[in-house]
Amino acid sequence: MSTPSSDQQTDGAPNIKGVPVTPALYAYVLAHNPPLDPVQRELIETTRTQLGDAASMQVAQEQAPLLAFLVRLTRARHIVEVGTFTGLSALAMAQALPEDGTLVACDISEEWTAYGREAWAKAGVADRVDLRIGDALETLTAMPEEPHIDFAFLDADKESYIAYWDALVPRMREGGLIAVDNVFLHGRVQDPTASGRAAAIRAFNDHVSADERMESVMLTVADGLTLARKR
Repeated sequence: MSTPSSDQQTDGAPNIKGVPVTPALYAYVLAHNPPLDPVQRELIETTRTQLGDAASMQVAQEQAPLLAFLVRLTRARHIVEVGTFTGLSALAMAQALPEDGTLVACDISEEWTAYGREAWAKAGVADRVDLRIGDALETLTAMPEEPHIDFAFLDADKESYIAYWDALVPRMREGGLIAVDNVFLHGRVQDPTASGRAAAIRAFNDHVSADERMESVMLTVADGLTLARKR
């Protein structure tokens, strides 16, 4: 006679082990993560005060040390970021790179990335960031086709996620890692009648799951984070 697995309730329903992230619990998480440095904190505050509602596009505070951790874990030397905004994620990743490492940051806004340029210079990592303003898909497809990217972070316009993914995957080295932000789209992806950006992310998530070139996991970090490793 079989017994229920540890992640299955006796009635067959999944045992949801997560807990609601209250403000107190979130503060506890931040207190037990690597602390942000002064340049990172200043960039977060500047983004909030200068850009108003648009500041919500900045990565969650806990994602900065996570991205740096992943860069170190993969021993990345060549990073590509699609969607830079005001540069917090690029800052954290560039700081985790070795001195001769390079991060190609793709964005369309000179205005928003100007905040990043200032922060990268203050942190002493401006020489590691190659900011390319323009259509990100054109930037990606102009890169060498052979596998050479160690780590990629995707956090740009959601309707183009599949196109960015398909441009990145062939250029990832074996064992290279892609991190993708906003795969929950504020929970709207669970709606089968979703439209617009939510429908685009639903299609993207299915696309990733079916891509046999990669092995992926979806995590409940911030607004959903997928990690995918090149086989």
